[in-house]
Amino acid sequence: MKRNLRILSAEEHVDDGSPSVLQLANDADPLAIEENLQDIERIDLNFPKFTDGRAYSQAFLLRRRLGFKGDIRATGDVLIDQLVQMERTGFSSAVLREGVDVSDAQRQFDRFAAFYQGDAVHTAPHFLAAEKA
Repeated sequence: MKRNLRILSAEEHVDDGSPSVLQLANDADPLAIEENLQDIERIDLNFPKFTDGRAYSQAFLLRRRLGFKGDIRATGDVLIDQLVQMERTGFSSAVLREGVDVSDAQRQFDRFAAFYQGDAVHTAPHFLAAEKA
């Protein structure tokens, strides 16, 4: 399975204040920004601590229900062991917290190469995708 999640180091993440980049608070409802999605290129969703998973739900809603095609970026307390689940729920990029080596992240994707069930990006279950191949 092809991986689509772009991994960034803390130094690579740039917030230039562009109006096409939106930082959505953890308690914000993604449905409230539905009318403005066509003007947004990137949405930053924050993990204030690794135990706070509200951003997963926000990403899934943005991808599946609202059809957002732009970059959904995970920021904050992003750990390597969260990356696979982030990709499966709709994130397209993630900023690792400071001091974490980007090259270490690939091990997580090597451990979990495929899944039987569909997800936010690859909606078909594995058996249907295999039949089409």
